[in-house]
Amino acid sequence: MYRIVALDPKLDRGGFSCGVDPLDRYFRERVTQDIRRRLTSCFVAVDDGGRIAGYYTLAAATVVLGDLPQPIAAKLPRYPTVPAVRMGRLAVDRGTRGTGLGGALLADALTRSMRSDIAAFALIVDAKDDQAAAFYHHHGFIAFENDPRTLFLPLATAAPLLR
Repeated sequence: MYRIVALDPKLDRGGFSCGVDPLDRYFRERVTQDIRRRLTSCFVAVDDGGRIAGYYTLAAATVVLGDLPQPIAAKLPRYPTVPAVRMGRLAVDRGTRGTGLGGALLADALTRSMRSDIAAFALIVDAKDDQAAAFYHHHGFIAFENDPRTLFLPLATAAPLLR
């Protein structure tokens, strides 16, 4: 039903609306600047007519080893930080809510993160509200103790789920 591809600046972003103003405004006004500056990558779900139904962004990140839960940190080398991928934004157009597209975009982000030639320990997300945090918890993400709206999923944990 949808193709998930890297954002082509020629695609019409004007009709996209998830109903969260900062996410909509970022997508319409700033995302291409961040792509040009190599600060983020953006991927979009596009239907056969070229309409954008959802998007997400990915960027390189690090996690302070001490911020991870002790049982997870104990299994990692004693580096001060570990590499990660940050999904800064994930949004689905209002007209496609309830179709599972958010989960499909998340699965695509996890797959891209795992297949990258650059190693990363986890995918990190920043939930905008409690509803978003619940979405990520539903998909197995773990909240950081010091910030319950920042969550992570070890990519090794995600691999079996995506097979």
